[in-house]
Amino acid sequence: MAGILDGVDQRTQLAGHNRLELLLFQLGGRQRYGINVFKVQEVIQCPPLTKVPQAHPVVKGIANMRGKTITIMDLSMAIGGPSLQDWENKFTVITEYNRKVQGFLVNSVDRIINMNWKDILPPPKGAAEGSYMTAVTQIDDELVEIIDVEKVLKEVIGGQEEVSEGVIDEQSTAGQHHVLVVDDSSVARNQVTRVLGQMGVEFTACKDGQEAWEQLLQWAEEGKDLEQFLSLVISDVEMPRMDGYSLTRNIRENPAMVNLNVILHTSLSGVFNKSMVAKAGANDFLPKWEPDTLAMMVQDYLQRHDDWRAQAALVTRLCQVRYRG
Repeated sequence: MAGILDGVDQRTQLAGHNRLELLLFQLGGRQRYGINVFKVQEVIQCPPLTKVPQAHPVVKGIANMRGKTITIMDLSMAIGGPSLQDWENKFTVITEYNRKVQGFLVNSVDRIINMNWKDILPPPKGAAEGSYMTAVTQIDDELVEIIDVEKVLKEVIGGQEEVSEGVIDEQSTAGQHHVLVVDDSSVARNQVTRVLGQMGVEFTACKDGQEAWEQLLQWAEEGKDLEQFLSLVISDVEMPRMDGYSLTRNIRENPAMVNLNVILHTSLSGVFNKSMVAKAGANDFLPKWEPDTLAMMVQDYLQRHDDWRAQAALVTRLCQVRYRG
């Protein structure tokens, strides 16, 4: 156990090539769950908790850690299971999502395992619509569920969903634009598409990098000029089957897509991702989730795409004139 707790911080520095490391844990029964180590700051014995009056039932209290006040949530209760008892003998997984730090109370911590994203699969089609699974994988002949933490945080903490008045510039979104949205979390995917809908921008949504790559290839086979048709690709980093880095590299290596604008958005560490975004060849990085920031960044890239199309059209006309001459 000490090795797991001591090694988490170092493992968060792993630079992925369609790989990830999962921290495996249990909430009460035999079912094992997983969380990406990149999102984990540390794992500790549950600290002393201070109750918060009128807090969400999932919030078991707040803890003071290194001068910071951190909300501690019962993860079992958050996904519809029984509340964990005997807290002082349980563990707390301290995580960072969307630039916010919070702790999740778990029953026990198992180990860390290195995996390929190809081995992380979408939830079974028969899974309930309200499921908290964002993906599944098989380890030691057991099914491990990867929890949609964004869904948990949205239900417990909430947050701004709509773009603020005055942020959307109708002139920048007036042209004909299409955006490809890629995210395995239904909550995160709906958040992005809600902003695009509010902006009046058409979009196609995919559940992981593999599905998005197949969609791009299908459009190319249909004869679409992808660099004209697609104004922007907005992709999550962590996804089953193919992560956002691999999707971006595939785009950059394909002559028909090389100039596509790609924004990677994720809840992982900002410094880590800026470095990886540059290596993958993406245009920009957006820590999620802020609707106004996303809207402003999208508007900027829609304008860039309009400028690029205008320049390409001008070059075409000049070439036609010279040919006629």
